[in-house]
Amino acid sequence: MTTVIDRTSGGGPPSEEIHPLYQKRKAIYPKLAHGDFRNLKWGLMILLLGIYYGLPWVRWPRPAGAPDQAVMIDFAHGRFYFFMFDLWPDEVYYFTGLLVVAALGLFLTTAWLGRLWCGYACPQTVWTDLFLYVERLFEGDRTRRMRAATQPMTAQKALKKLGKHTVWLLIAAATGGAWIFYFNDAPTFWQAAIAGQASVAAYLFFGVLTFTTYMLAGTMREQVCVYMCPWPRFQGAMIDKHSLQVTYRYDRGEPRSAHRKGDTWEGRGDCIDCKQCVVVCPMGIDIREGSQLECINCALCIDACDEIMIKIERPTGLIGYDSDEAVAARAKGETPSYRFIRPRTVFYAVALTIVGGLMIWGFLLRTPFQLHVARDRNPLFVRLSDGAIRNSYTVKLVNRLYTVKTFKVRVVGLTDPKLQSPGLKPVGDTVSAPVEPGASRDVRLLVTLPQQALTEAMKPLVIEASVDGQVIDAKSVFISEGGKP
Repeated sequence: MTTVIDRTSGGGPPSEEIHPLYQKRKAIYPKLAHGDFRNLKWGLMILLLGIYYGLPWVRWPRPAGAPDQAVMIDFAHGRFYFFMFDLWPDEVYYFTGLLVVAALGLFLTTAWLGRLWCGYACPQTVWTDLFLYVERLFEGDRTRRMRAATQPMTAQKALKKLGKHTVWLLIAAATGGAWIFYFNDAPTFWQAAIAGQASVAAYLFFGVLTFTTYMLAGTMREQVCVYMCPWPRFQGAMIDKHSLQVTYRYDRGEPRSAHRKGDTWEGRGDCIDCKQCVVVCPMGIDIREGSQLECINCALCIDACDEIMIKIERPTGLIGYDSDEAVAARAKGETPSYRFIRPRTVFYAVALTIVGGLMIWGFLLRTPFQLHVARDRNPLFVRLSDGAIRNSYTVKLVNRLYTVKTFKVRVVGLTDPKLQSPGLKPVGDTVSAPVEPGASRDVRLLVTLPQQALTEAMKPLVIEASVDGQVIDAKSVFISEGGKP
């Protein structure tokens, strides 16, 4: 709360007026719309929720005791499984690339079609649609809900509200539980959670996710989009006068006024000011006032308006996907033009192509084997009794396949090197090291050069490993007396 002190000129004590820092939410009771866009949103809601709730239960066969869950983030073993692919922690750049691709795709879509993501696929929109559906089942459509809100509490009203909130909580619990399934084997975790044997962290996250889903989709709704989500602010930089958005075509609708059957349409617009576009809006705005931060482009106002236009025998499309430039051109009597190829769309498309191409190229060159070399720095080298110099290296061998693989390690670039490795027996100039499926192994490699081969203080070398016909390598140096690291 903030206090505003009004000091009057007539003397006497100052008056104090209390103003709230935040505006109290005004309840919105959107009417159920009927039409193509509403049907599209129903279909997308079923599809997206089906994927979210069902994907953790999809099985995918993997050998060597790996989880058979198709999509899973396995923190315990440091893996991300996605059907036939599995990524390791050091491949986090793939996630970064996917996020960049998703962002650029969203930017491009927004530049073309406005807030398409917000209206159809945003989790807040999808779950709010689901919660509204449940609300209508228990309390009826807009008029009945508005009337019930002004009436005193009765047993019947309390029972309806109890039923609604119970179903909301069940949906929220399913949502929180499904999210945790992506980090644990779903069938196993489900049984452990029911038996009270899951971890404290799992129950904590379940509770937090259940609570936030219930609050965001059940009670806050449009406030999340207006006050919490940063995207409405960002999208202003991506939309221009050529972007297609849900638009009221004022060139055709104005001047608006009520209309009776049999009245002439001369000298007036097609809008009869029925406000059906307003009552179906889940954000509670009037699309006829132009582009607004609150508008999520859900297109339900298009369905509502088209339904009215059909009843009054006028052409549909008074509200539709259009650009500000096209509407302004028609208002001037000019032929509208639509520009999909613009500097910003070209930039987004080119950037998306480059990043996507790099991702595909990197994935095609991805190898199931890796080799990393770390040279010991303390001590830099060891002088043996015969004058020879020994350097020590830690060679990390990574096997990302599901079968045991043997890496044959050797040193290239030195004259007559002698290799040793604790626990492994060298064969000639090669050390063979088996690596378990989906695992890594650190091999201690001791490289010794005879005194007559010490021609440089610091000699470059390459440590190679061959496995299944593939050769992987890493560069390092051999330091002898007088060298610097």
